[in-house]
Amino acid sequence: MPASHTPTAAARSSRVFAGIGLAGSLLASLLVPSAFAQDGRRPVPAEYQQSAAAEDDPRAQRRMPQRKGEITFDNLKFDIEKDGKFEREMLTKEIEKLNNQTIQIRGFILPASVMQMKNIKKFVLVRDNQECCFGPGAALYDCIIVQMKGEATAEFTTRPVAVKGKFKIKEFKYPGDEGHYAIYEMEATAVE
Repeated sequence: MPASHTPTAAARSSRVFAGIGLAGSLLASLLVPSAFAQDGRRPVPAEYQQSAAAEDDPRAQRRMPQRKGEITFDNLKFDIEKDGKFEREMLTKEIEKLNNQTIQIRGFILPASVMQMKNIKKFVLVRDNQECCFGPGAALYDCIIVQMKGEATAEFTTRPVAVKGKFKIKEFKYPGDEGHYAIYEMEATAVE
């Protein structure tokens, strides 16, 4: 057989695992290095490509339909200069409408905001897990002070969590009126 017609390792392994469907093709891509794309990432099956692209594009996330009460940190953005002074008038009408409403939002528990792994009653929820979204220099709209309501508690994880509860606009200022470190708060009933 000419070299140009010799099946690649990926093609051979795909045939071997073809009988077990999607799981087989994923298994083949894990076991055979040549099944990886040039950038080293595994190929994404076609049926997942559209949803994966939407998850990677923040603009697409804003356009994705959400369940009632479900928001993202993008819904909490407003125009403010980096290290600029916050004024309540900067908030959009859409953000003001969320005040005292029950919402659900996904984010990360800021590790520096907790002192225990279980039975957490208060923490800071941030947009991403880079620990860059709280305190001086961070965007005010990228964090929420979360207080667990009643008997509800949270457990620390490095994975994203969904927090459900009453969203409030509340200004948290540094001592001596040196500016704000947060402007959003939640009374949470659940963290999943």
